[in-house]
Parts: sequence; C-alpha cells; structure tokens
Amino acid sequence: MTQSDSASPRTADTARPIGLQIIPVPGLPEIRPGDDLARLIIDACLQSCGLHDHDVLVVSQKVVSKAEDRLVPVDPGDPLAHKPLVERESARILRRRGDLIISETRHGFVCANAGIDRSNVAPDVAALLPEDSDRSARRIRDAVAGRHGVNVGVIVADTFGRPWRRGLTDIALGCAGLKPILDLRGTPDAGGRQLHVTEVCLVDELAAAAELVRGKATGIAVAVIRGGGPEWFGPGSVAEQVIRHPGEDLFR
Repeated sequence: MTQSDSASPRTADTARPIGLQIIPVPGLPEIRPGDDLARLIIDACLQSCGLHDHDVLVVSQKVVSKAEDRLVPVDPGDPLAHKPLVERESARILRRRGDLIISETRHGFVCANAGIDRSNVAPDVAALLPEDSDRSARRIRDAVAGRHGVNVGVIVADTFGRPWRRGLTDIALGCAGLKPILDLRGTPDAGGRQLHVTEVCLVDELAAAAELVRGKATGIAVAVIRGGGPEWFGPGSVAEQVIRHPGEDLFR
C-alpha cells in the first residue's frame, strides 16, 4: 500500500498513516567486526529506495552484533557449544526443557538461550545480543542525520518466540527517534468511549512488519518503512519504556 496523493490535508495533531510502504533494502555486504555499519546502510538505501524524512529503518540485530564484534568462538562440530555462553549471558534462568533454556538477559529480555544465535554467522562463532541496542540505533540515526540531514527512526530487531503462542515474530531490541509506545489512554474509540488501558507497542509492530520483507534466509538485513505519521517520532528507548518492570509482571 502507498500513501494516496489525493489525501486531504492533515495536521500534526490528528495525522494517522493512511498507507505504508515496507521496502527491502538489498546490497548490504557481509558485515565484519569494525565495519561502519551506518555508512553501509546509508549507501545501500541510497542505491535502492533513498532516504526520506520520517522513514523508519529496521535493522537486523545480527548485522549490528557483527559490526560491534559481539561474536564469540565456538566449536563448529558441537551444536551445543554455545550453551556455556547462555549461562554467562543470562541474568536469570527461568525454565529448562532438554537443551532449551528460557532466560532473562541482563537487558531484561526474556527469550530462548539468552538471545545467542548461530544462524547466519560462520560455523565457528556464535552471535551475542548487542551490549545496548538503543545506543546502536542512535548511532545509525545520528549518522543519517549528520550525513544527509534526514530525520529517520531506527529499530534494531530480532526474532523472539512468545509464551502461549506458536511461531516466531520480530520485536524491537532497541530504537532511536521513535516513540516506542503510543499511549492511547484517554482518547475515544470508534464509538466514542474513552480508552483506559490501551498502549500500543509501535516499535514491535514495525519490527514484525519489516520482517515480512526481510525474511530469515534472504540476506536482506534492512527494511525501510515509509508513510508513518509524525506522531510516531520523538525520543524513546526500548530499555526504559518497553521492557516491563518485574513489579508490574503477573508471571514472574
């Protein structure tokens, strides 16, 4: 879907996206530790779809981890060689079932194997999560603004499972330039009734949408979401605003 050119004027206060483009960005080379990831992403975007104000760049956690050298050697012949790393990267082990560990990372993420992954990396390494994905997103956003004067939002996304639901989906590990949560409390629903508890996790919805064009085995590590409303954009942090405090958690 694309935005209609015939849409009536909207104000910043009432604007809502009436159509979005989700654009895969090809051309990113194999990322290695120390690479200038922001520059490579910018170059790939400029060669494919360009960069516009209020675009959202959704970037795979894996390429961020590679660029930031969050790679640890493992025995390529042992499929469980990364398990000691899981223990090390976990702040708390929540469940074990066979070889599967569900843990809470020091970032506050609850996920399988502390988010450690051996897919889409060399067979003799495992990829750890970035140290600070919000900071990683800010670096990319600041580079886009500094080099091209374009105001974009950035999401660092990874694939997580979900309790009580089958299948995987992408979520936001970090963000910059976006309001992670759209707080609709106090606004009316379609029938005029006031909403009291509705808070939409915008960055997770965008991360999941972008995965539809990035995929798991396509080599596409970046997607651009275009057409979002100006109310999406502003300061925000996944670590501070999305991760639920244990005191508010009904299940831990």
